[in-house]
Parts: sequence; structure tokens; C-alpha cells
Amino acid sequence: MEQAQQIRIIKGLMTHLDRGTNVDAGGQVRNPVSGYTCPDRASREWDVFFQDHPQILGLSADLPAPGTFLTSSDLGKPILCTRDNNGEFRAFLNVCRHRGTQVETRPRGEKRLFSCPFHAWSYSNTGQLVAVPKEDHFGPVDKSCHGLVALPAEEKYGLLWVNPNAAGDIDVDACLGGLAPELAAWQIGTFNATGQTRYDHAMNWKLAVDTFGETYHFNVLHKDTLASDLYGNVQMYDTYGRNHRMMLCLRNIDALREEPEEEWHILRATIPVYFIFPNIQLIFGRGGPTLVRIYPEGTDPHRSHSEISFYMSPEIDLIEMDEERRAKYRDIQDRMEGFASVIEQEDYVAAASSHVGILSGAQEYLTFGRNEPALHHYHNTYRAALGLPPLERISN
Repeated sequence: MEQAQQIRIIKGLMTHLDRGTNVDAGGQVRNPVSGYTCPDRASREWDVFFQDHPQILGLSADLPAPGTFLTSSDLGKPILCTRDNNGEFRAFLNVCRHRGTQVETRPRGEKRLFSCPFHAWSYSNTGQLVAVPKEDHFGPVDKSCHGLVALPAEEKYGLLWVNPNAAGDIDVDACLGGLAPELAAWQIGTFNATGQTRYDHAMNWKLAVDTFGETYHFNVLHKDTLASDLYGNVQMYDTYGRNHRMMLCLRNIDALREEPEEEWHILRATIPVYFIFPNIQLIFGRGGPTLVRIYPEGTDPHRSHSEISFYMSPEIDLIEMDEERRAKYRDIQDRMEGFASVIEQEDYVAAASSHVGILSGAQEYLTFGRNEPALHHYHNTYRAALGLPPLERISN
């Protein structure tokens, strides 16, 4: 991020703190609760956003070397991602062309040849069918026509993009809507993967997304956890097409007031949270990024899950460090995983409670306040993508 941009954001946060203000969306809006419970809406979402839309399935670090692979079933179909022997990122339907069995069942690993566990038809990491056992008994097979079905895949700005529709396409820069230069500056492709966890939740997937849409709740829901490090109900906020960037305000920002502006660094004052449409949160801390991917369980409006992945700076080599520095970076890793635990045990618990409340019939809509601009923006862009009118404004 350019230094001028960092200074603008930090000064903006300081001004909000000094004046007791926050980013103002210009009014309140109503969001109909039917959008969280309607089966027909859930079916449209699944088709539009998760069956024929570019999806981020990880960062470059998830395929750290030629010959590595990862698998995913988050989009309702088995997907195999590989880094081939030349280092190129590829994606395929993880389906043997003989009888449809999944070729690879492990979540990730290193393998240059994938052999179907049913009859051992074998495929290279470029998707080519290379071996059919006892082909003289089976009959001739045109191997050039029976490779794994390739999916559109692109690695850009350290992000692994896949379109689950084999006939679809990917335009990464168009998807990012102006965020590309800033994401490029973070050098996401240089980080190392350190772990991953999954949370299943009894709620609509958009309620999980909504938990990342405001800091109004910090001093209440997170009073014993995040509020010790972050100021609540204050942020800086910018939109980039369908995407946005929220800058959470660290209490450490006060230490910068006595320092020259040219020495300020954004990660000493804030936690940047990037939302990438339709379901991604990319969060930067001093140790490295955390990637949160939120999915519905197919067309079920009442079930969803999150995949949360952790990454650390390439300079961090615990083996080569002295004990003091090693302890410091272990603490950073613990904080990253602790942040994910807060999401599970506090944010997602509250959101699941919201889902129960929505199903009770107590109200026809949820209200998003003036201090919750990310919720206004996300739901209006989501609705526009489905051809729906914007949210109803109820006050200025």
C-alpha cells in the first residue's frame, strides 16, 4: 500500500477517535429476512455465485512447489488443483473418466501421478490420462480424449482462482474491481501456509459474511477478547466495485501520534480486512494473512461452513531464530489462530442465534445502521447481481 494511502487511513482513524465519529453510510436500510431463508433464493445464489463464478480456493502458498496438489468439495463438485512440473497452476474436476470415481481423496499433498483407486487409471498433474491397466483386455482407449476435465484456472496476485464451470471463464482484474494494485503490493505470493481449519454452522452463509461487516459489535460481543486490542465502532472504509476494504482500528494507533508520519506503517495501526465478492475475507496482520472462505451447503439456506487458512511471512523461519524471536513469532501464530477461534466462538455463535431469530417470524427485516456501510454495500451489490432492487432506505 502506498505511503500516502497509509497516512490517509491512519489520520482518518485518528480523526474518528478524536471526534467520536465513525464512517457514515448516510442512513439506515432494511434487509428482508426472506433473503436468508428462501429456498428459491438459495438455489439462485448457488447457481450464480458458486457454480459459474470465479472462486478463490487458496493462496499461492497452498501449492508451494511443483508436484503439489490440493482438493476441494466446497463448490458441490470434486475439484483437484495442481502445480505441474513446470510450476503452472491447474484445476480439474477430480473425476476419473472411466467410472467417475474421485481420483484423489486427500486434502493436499505432493504427487505427480494420480491413480484412480477403483481401477488405477492414472493421470499426470497436467490432467493427461497416461495409463490404463490391462488395456489389451479392456479395449483401446484414446488417451488424448480421456484426460481429467480441465476447469478455468488462473494464479494472479498470489491468489488461486478457479471457475467451477468447465465452460466458464475468469477475468481476475475485473473481479477485483480496482483492488489489483493494492493486493499486488502485499506480495501475497511470498507467504507460507501454516495451517487450516473448518467451521460448520447452522445458519445462512450470508449471516457469516455479515459478521465481518461492521465493528459496532466489538465492545459488546468481543469485550473480553478483541476489544483489548481493537477500538470498537470505528473504521475506515473504501469500496472497489463489488469488493471493499475495512480498516479495523488497533489501540496501538495511539503510539503513532508521537512519531513522524513517514515512519507510520499501516499494520501498526490497523488490521486491513478485504472482502472479495461473493464470499471471501482476506485479513492482514503483522505475521501474515488469514483467508476466510464462506460457503452455503449447496441450496440449503440454513447450513453453511467456513474454511479458514493461515499464512506467515517468508522471513519467519522458527528453526533459524533465537529463542526470544521464536517465542515472538509463535505468539503471532497463536494470535492468528486465536482470532479464528473468536470468529467461531463469538461471531458465528451470535450469527447462528440471528438465524434462529429470523426463523421465529419475529420480524420481516433486519436493520443496517449508518455505521455499518459494509453491510449496505455488500447486500446491495449481492442484490444487483441477482437482478434485485437495492435495499429500502428508512432514514437519512
